[in-house]
Amino acid sequence: MSAATRDPPPTPAQALAAARRLVVKIGSGLLAAENGEVRRPWLDALADDVARFRSRGQEVILVSSGAIAVGRRHLGLAGRRLRLEEKQAAAATGQIRLAHAYQDALARHGITVAQILLTQEDTEERRRHLNGRATFAQLLALGAVPVVNENDTIATAEIRFGDNDRLAARVAQMTSADMLVLLSDIDGLYTADPRHDPSARHIPLVREIGPEIETMAGDAPLGYSSGGMVTKIAAARIAMSAGCRMLIAKGKDDGAAPGPLAAIEAGARATLFLPRGEPRSARKAWIAGAVNPSGVVIVDDGAARALQRGTSLLPAGVIEVEGIFERGDAVIIRTRSSVEVGRGLSAYSSTDIRRIAGHKSGEIAEILGYRGRDEIIHRDDLVVTEPR
Repeated sequence: MSAATRDPPPTPAQALAAARRLVVKIGSGLLAAENGEVRRPWLDALADDVARFRSRGQEVILVSSGAIAVGRRHLGLAGRRLRLEEKQAAAATGQIRLAHAYQDALARHGITVAQILLTQEDTEERRRHLNGRATFAQLLALGAVPVVNENDTIATAEIRFGDNDRLAARVAQMTSADMLVLLSDIDGLYTADPRHDPSARHIPLVREIGPEIETMAGDAPLGYSSGGMVTKIAAARIAMSAGCRMLIAKGKDDGAAPGPLAAIEAGARATLFLPRGEPRSARKAWIAGAVNPSGVVIVDDGAARALQRGTSLLPAGVIEVEGIFERGDAVIIRTRSSVEVGRGLSAYSSTDIRRIAGHKSGEIAEILGYRGRDEIIHRDDLVVTEPR
């Protein structure tokens, strides 16, 4: 489709309204004052936004910075550069205070808060990724608002994200969110830093991240939180590859302003990043092409035909297993004649599949001694191979 016939892009307000599941990242400078105290009025305004979105049937996940900024003052570490172990100690102290602040702010609306601490390994190692995804899904189904931060208390420099922009993008990817909002100290992407270049132009829409966009991000200037625009562009690349829209918007309260999300809805300037695909199609494309399969599940012809119709793979249709793999690993699905019919993420290890192969789902608990999923591979975790 040409640019002339392409549907007009949504406005930031329209993109927010259309989202089913939002991940909202809050920068440290927005949440924590210079003296290390939590900005309660700002947090209350954000909580009002979250409550309003939830009343419309939208799910919200918060990714919050600020633990180190809040904790360091209470440990007498303010005013100097911190060593890694001091940052970890500050995070351990500040995380408790942040959790209480979020709990108090959202309790005014009768909303339950759940804290989730993640490291980079939790989002990149497949079994941890699946466990985290399941936890998020359960919390959201129960009506809680997950509040996420990097687990700074145990993460070493080698396994840290180092910024919560990319952490938020990984959470959006993990949870199949369709909107990521990065609340920052600037209202979007500019052709240059507008604080130093009066001729810098605001970029309202980005459809593709190429060298030109990356050049605009430049280096991380002073005044930008945790890496600046460079990490926000990196987050946009992650989000867009997962089929997730992303907004960079100003989160600071400039007086009697509404909550930061309400400001976007009211027309505040922002930069919208538009991906090509939807979250699920992007995830399935990742399963099909970006995962190195760990084994093979061989199915009968009836199961192969059922997969082509869009069903999940049940144990009754499995004949044999090749290779050694664990729950959450990617596997190839083949017929007796070695024709590949699909790829997916296994809900069981190869050892357990060999035990339940050919049996009905209702027999799984008796055979294995525990109740797992009814499916070997759920259709949401399965990509059917195109017929050759």
